[in-house]
Amino acid sequence: MPVYNFKSIGAIPSAGDLVDIVLTRTQRRTPTVVHPGYKISRIRGFYIRKIKFTQQTISERLSNILSEFPRLNDIHPFYSDLCNTLYDRDHYKLALGQINAARGTVDSIARDMIRMVKYGDSLYRCKSLKRAALGRMCTVLKRQKSALAYLEEVRKHLGRLPALDPSARTLLVCGSPNVGKSSFMNKVTRADVDVQPYAFTTKSLYVGHTDHRYLRWQVIDTPGLLDHPLEERNTIEMQAITALAHLTCAVLYFVDISENCGYTVESQCALFRSIRPLFVNKELLIVVNKVDVQPWETLDPERKALVNACVDSTPNCTLMTMSNVSEQGVSDVKTTACDRLLASRVSGRVASGKVDNVLNRLQVFHPSARDGTERAAFIPDSVAAAKAAGTLGPKADRKPKRSSIGYAPTNKDAQSVDTTMAGTTKKTARDLMWENGGPGVWAPDYRDIYDLADDDWKYDAIPQIIDGMNVADYVDPDVDAKLAALEAEEEQLIREAEAAALGEEPESELDEEEEAAVAAIREKQIIARKGRRDTKSANYPAVPRTIRGRPLDAADEGTRTASAITRHLEGYGIDASAMVERGRKRDRAADHRRKREEQIFGDVAMDEDTGPDGRALSKGAVKRQKADQKEEEFRARSKSRGHSVPQTPFEMGLKDKDAVAVTKKRDRAGRKAWEGLSGEGDQRKSVHLVKWMNTGKKRNGTTYCR
Repeated sequence: MPVYNFKSIGAIPSAGDLVDIVLTRTQRRTPTVVHPGYKISRIRGFYIRKIKFTQQTISERLSNILSEFPRLNDIHPFYSDLCNTLYDRDHYKLALGQINAARGTVDSIARDMIRMVKYGDSLYRCKSLKRAALGRMCTVLKRQKSALAYLEEVRKHLGRLPALDPSARTLLVCGSPNVGKSSFMNKVTRADVDVQPYAFTTKSLYVGHTDHRYLRWQVIDTPGLLDHPLEERNTIEMQAITALAHLTCAVLYFVDISENCGYTVESQCALFRSIRPLFVNKELLIVVNKVDVQPWETLDPERKALVNACVDSTPNCTLMTMSNVSEQGVSDVKTTACDRLLASRVSGRVASGKVDNVLNRLQVFHPSARDGTERAAFIPDSVAAAKAAGTLGPKADRKPKRSSIGYAPTNKDAQSVDTTMAGTTKKTARDLMWENGGPGVWAPDYRDIYDLADDDWKYDAIPQIIDGMNVADYVDPDVDAKLAALEAEEEQLIREAEAAALGEEPESELDEEEEAAVAAIREKQIIARKGRRDTKSANYPAVPRTIRGRPLDAADEGTRTASAITRHLEGYGIDASAMVERGRKRDRAADHRRKREEQIFGDVAMDEDTGPDGRALSKGAVKRQKADQKEEEFRARSKSRGHSVPQTPFEMGLKDKDAVAVTKKRDRAGRKAWEGLSGEGDQRKSVHLVKWMNTGKKRNGTTYCR
């Protein structure tokens, strides 16, 4: 597991976003309404609370940023120098220092402004001080724009760093560019590092993991190095130098003797000599790569001497050959490096004295005889009898052989064929399971371990008891024969019924084509009914039957007119003349009843140009009267039956329209209820006393005005 989890650092907002977050949170989490009529102490507390909440929010945000970013003095030196290489230690510390200073500045601003608000003598002055405090705090945050942007970029890059554990068992691969480092890492680990036939394909550290001797090892691929002074190395090369300087690992220095990488053997040996101080106290392997192109045996003696000189001049150094293409020696290089590093770590711990501390806590006791009595081993009688009979003993011909079925093969298994169970060894339940079909097929017979008075009872059938009586006592011994006879009789009756009905067909007046057409029509009806049910939407208003199909405007005559109904029915071949005539008669009867009602209630038919008093109306009054009548007719058609109001006062049980209006007004007044007291969120101001009417010395006059 990695020691440092840089991916857990939260995102850092920009200066503008941080100001919006703080002010929005203050607005949502604090009261928003204050009245001038409140006590001055309540007004002061209102604005002090806003200032404190804003200061606490800013301090919390900035403190999270400071705590989540690593402190370079407290982390491992490898990560400290790596951050210095990638981000510049001074710039990094300066940005965090600016954030820390901004936090202190905000705290001091809040402290000073709260002290001033405590002496505010009016709402206006307290509000002005609050605005000044929040404005100064936001100004401090806006000044940290560059520091916040820099830290956000650092956070993104830290999250992309490999999860590297500096204290784990590590193999570090280094060398000149394009010598096969990434290809070797892809061979021995599950990493997928990009490999290309040009230099500096790898521009950062890559980490992979492999297993050796049941232990987890991490393999680090470093960028290529060039032979020039340390001051001239770029950021990519300094990552490899940092890893070599601070990680306790086994170093694999790759050398391309084929020179296909673009660098000669002399330049690669010169690079080795320049970074040799970084190999101190480390297990070092010089890996000669690409021997499939240029074998090590046929290499030029001068170049071979240069490589051997590097090996001889460096302590704890070993020379090995390999090829990534043919995979020759890849496994040997990995095994040798892991074994040497493991031995070095063990010897280092022994030399450090930690083992002595563990041994001091261990005590070894050697038992001693308490007396001179000889106590022989107890041998059961059955074992002694088996030995006397010769069926048990350490003879070679009676050595038991175990079955290998169901077990993983080992290196000692010379053959894959199963060996038979021989000797006097008792078969286990596992052996019986594999002999009888394997797991899920064979089930053990637990009756063999029953502890009964007589062993002959183990395999007897267990009786089924119901209500204290044995079911077997009431079972008819001839029940199977009787059941077979009943089934045979039933089959005979079925065959006779089928023979009697043979040749008969159901009566039908339709021929085969008509029956097929009827079946197709019924099937289409079922399909259409299902489709309507599936596609039917309930998201529409409920329209009563009384207004369905009525004309909505001049362009839509509706579906309930006489002409529309006649056309619709004639499309199906039905004569609708009788139905239309019957409808007209009913309409005339309805008109007759309506006229009688008007006579009963004293309504006098008025001419269009006369008013209720019989006087002639002006042209404008006539137009307004016609418009009102049309609007009433349209509203009557649009109202649904369930929610409509009776059209006449008589149907409502009232005298006239004036009584209807009075009734509606009283109904609305009775529905008004008390909704509760107002609070700070009602956003309205209460009525206050007028200053000039209620201040000053009382003089002659009434007590109302002073």
